[in-house]
Amino acid sequence: MLSSTHGSIGWVQVGTDDPEGAKRFYGDLLGWRFEPDPNGGGAYDLITFPGGEAYGGGIAHTGGNAPNHAIFMAVVDDVTDTVTQAERLGAKILVPPTSTPTGLIFADLLDPSGNHFGVFSAPTK
Repeated sequence: MLSSTHGSIGWVQVGTDDPEGAKRFYGDLLGWRFEPDPNGGGAYDLITFPGGEAYGGGIAHTGGNAPNHAIFMAVVDDVTDTVTQAERLGAKILVPPTSTPTGLIFADLLDPSGNHFGVFSAPTK
């Protein structure tokens, strides 16, 4: 994870119907390294950026069931509160607050200009 401070960019996600092509492209261009997410069911690869030890993003295998995308994910203290505030500020919810089996909570939104982004809170220990 890039940062754990509220409002900072904590994750980058590339969703694609061609995960091998995306890994080849970003690996060759930017030196990103990839490994399968052990919790991803074969549909997600974790990214490590050059000089980094921790994961900083992922490649989501969409299988053509979702638009290709490259989005940032901001760290927030409370996903539900942030989504509520974002709606008041003109955002639209694409994916409401969702919990994963590991305790991560995330949501996907469109800002008032239509840009796709996400917010998440890391699992508590």
